[in-house]
Amino acid sequence: MKYPLLPAAVLLGATQASMAQRAPQQLDPIIVTADRVARTADETLASVTVITREDIERQQAVSVPDALRGVPGVTLSNTGGRGKATSVFLRGTNSDHTLVLIDGMKIGSATTGAAALQDLPIELIDRIEVVRGPRASLYGSEAIGGVIQIFTRKGGTPDGGWRPTFSIGGGSRSTGEVAATAAVGTDKAWLNAGISADTTNGINACEGTSSGCFANEPDRDGYNNQSYNLRGGYRFSRSLDADVQFMQAHSNNEFDGGFQNHSTNVQQVASATLRYHPVDLWKSSLTVGQTQDRSKSYYYSDFASRFLTRTDQVSWQNDFAINNDHMVTVGLDYQNDHVSSDTAYTVTSRDNKAIFAQYLGSFGASDVQLSARNDDNEQFGNHATGSAAFGYTFSPALRLTANVGTAFKAPTFNQLYYPGYGTPDLKPEKSKSFELGASGKFAQTSNWSLNAYQTQVDDLIAGYPLANIAKARIRGVEATLGTQLAGTQFTLFATYVDPKDDSGGANDGKLLPRRPKQSARLDIDHDFGRWSLGGSLYGAGKSYDDAANKTKLGGYGTVDLRAEYELTKTWRVQGRIENLFDKRHQTAYYYNQPGFGAFITLRYAAL
Repeated sequence: MKYPLLPAAVLLGATQASMAQRAPQQLDPIIVTADRVARTADETLASVTVITREDIERQQAVSVPDALRGVPGVTLSNTGGRGKATSVFLRGTNSDHTLVLIDGMKIGSATTGAAALQDLPIELIDRIEVVRGPRASLYGSEAIGGVIQIFTRKGGTPDGGWRPTFSIGGGSRSTGEVAATAAVGTDKAWLNAGISADTTNGINACEGTSSGCFANEPDRDGYNNQSYNLRGGYRFSRSLDADVQFMQAHSNNEFDGGFQNHSTNVQQVASATLRYHPVDLWKSSLTVGQTQDRSKSYYYSDFASRFLTRTDQVSWQNDFAINNDHMVTVGLDYQNDHVSSDTAYTVTSRDNKAIFAQYLGSFGASDVQLSARNDDNEQFGNHATGSAAFGYTFSPALRLTANVGTAFKAPTFNQLYYPGYGTPDLKPEKSKSFELGASGKFAQTSNWSLNAYQTQVDDLIAGYPLANIAKARIRGVEATLGTQLAGTQFTLFATYVDPKDDSGGANDGKLLPRRPKQSARLDIDHDFGRWSLGGSLYGAGKSYDDAANKTKLGGYGTVDLRAEYELTKTWRVQGRIENLFDKRHQTAYYYNQPGFGAFITLRYAAL
């Protein structure tokens, strides 16, 4: 196989990607998060699912968690509907064991360790890539379960013109949505600007009293969001180009609580990348940026708390193409986390310096990947991780892969320094993972994959006072199947995961909280010309809300329907029905999920 020499920073601007494991008739996507270099879905040895802009609009997804629902290995837990705090459990690992990136920049709160996926503007996103399995040897802390990388829209058109888009919609629960983008540019300069806003009255998020959300507030808990994105670049010469990116999302969130019941939040990402390609053998990229997570909480009109976490990041990556079949990547990463709050943390900043290297090799039908990384963290010192992968292609219909890797998760500022709660001498959580996979394509319109894995997580942080006392053993199987029959596209995702406590204590053998063993999603879509109809069936088995498995969350199934009509070549009207049978269910105890809802959207996209 041939490895195009493109560093990760170049790939942050790539827009040629199409669906992986979604629509077999499409070309292979460019995958960037798995290996930090450009590789197609057929070449990468990682388990990857790509959600493209076309997927997002076809499914009529209204948020990033909505787009992720049902992806193999992904389990979601939500505290009361749209805009409410959402946790992602990737391959059964903890919610803070998934690294989330926007255009290559790490996002999330340094205090809680969580990324506010529910606040990110889906209308300003080009695609989402979900990489399952440990990637710490390339990306560092948090990538125990995997990596979710989100790419914003990029400007540039083949003819140098400009391409505006516009959408407006609304529906149940007084929901309203509006968004507009404009892309302009040539092969030398490009720019994309976008704005989006949405609002909803929501549902009664929580049915709690003295427990649960510690409040009895039977009211609707609303949410609104206003977001902006700007992304542009310039090519100075054949060997030198640069781009910049800025995104900011403002949200207001109402919720039920005895001490706080309203918050304002800001997610911000800013970065600049310079790429230099002096010779065919070598490409170098330098990325500098900053992400912020800001929040203020209130109890009605009374101020309650303030948190601001800032992460400064620098990455220098160098890719050396020995020939078409062998590539070596080496690089340096720097990260500084800073906390500002009215809470008195004893330590408010720390830095992390890392060096990483990777080898990608192709030997006929065999492919090899080796990677290693050392992180030097100001709080816990040096930590080394590594991974190895092998793949063998028998034919387009069958490819076998094997992966092994280690990963770690650095403790958060809350776990280390929160007054009366944190423990400063905590060690990183560590993991070892093994995976076997098989995949293939047949009949030009169908593909399939099957992956089995085991992850052992040691030194899990638990208890009070906090300590590295827990362990977990997670085993799972993921399957995908995409095919066309009589012009109808079928896509099936299925996940079985067995995430068990392995600490030897009172909860030994119990399931880890909020992670159902079984989940599956079936998408069915048919194009009738100007009309298209589709639906999604999603089901999840029972789970438990607590480590002792005493509080059961029942299994459930939902049905969503969608339709689209092409008014003209540039105008479309879409309609969707969520939770057709009004299935009542919870993914976190006490916290309700939305019932039946109907929505309509009008879209414009210039040719």
